[in-house]
Amino acid sequence: MAQPVAVTGMLCPQREQRVKQLILANLSGTLDVTELARACELSRSHFSRAFKRTTGVAPQKWIRQQRVKQAKRLIAVSGLSLTQISQECGFFDQAHFCHLFSRIEGVNPMTWRKLQLRYRDYLRAAQRAIVNCSGTVIQNSAS
Repeated sequence: MAQPVAVTGMLCPQREQRVKQLILANLSGTLDVTELARACELSRSHFSRAFKRTTGVAPQKWIRQQRVKQAKRLIAVSGLSLTQISQECGFFDQAHFCHLFSRIEGVNPMTWRKLQLRYRDYLRAAQRAIVNCSGTVIQNSAS
């Protein structure tokens, strides 16, 4: 049976998994590329190139994407303020968080939260209409 061939210049799956777990476990703190490289037993420059070849983005960009992803989860399921969420996700301050969130998502976090709440309300209303339905759709009087 043939052995799998490692793609030159990429992180091996074990290193990729290790560094991603390290990043996700420490999103609220300061993440230094040198520390990530050390965890993979690579130089900083080699790690940065290999990470980008493996994921398609530079390590710092991947970290920012993961922080915004975590922020979206917290916005959707918690009542935390945007300041608390920005701290929880490792952003320097709320302004930095709002700027990056807007750049990645196309809307600011407060607008995104409002859209999520509207969508959640819409789904609940649709579920009630289906549950109450006995052959015909019952109109919900709530707007």
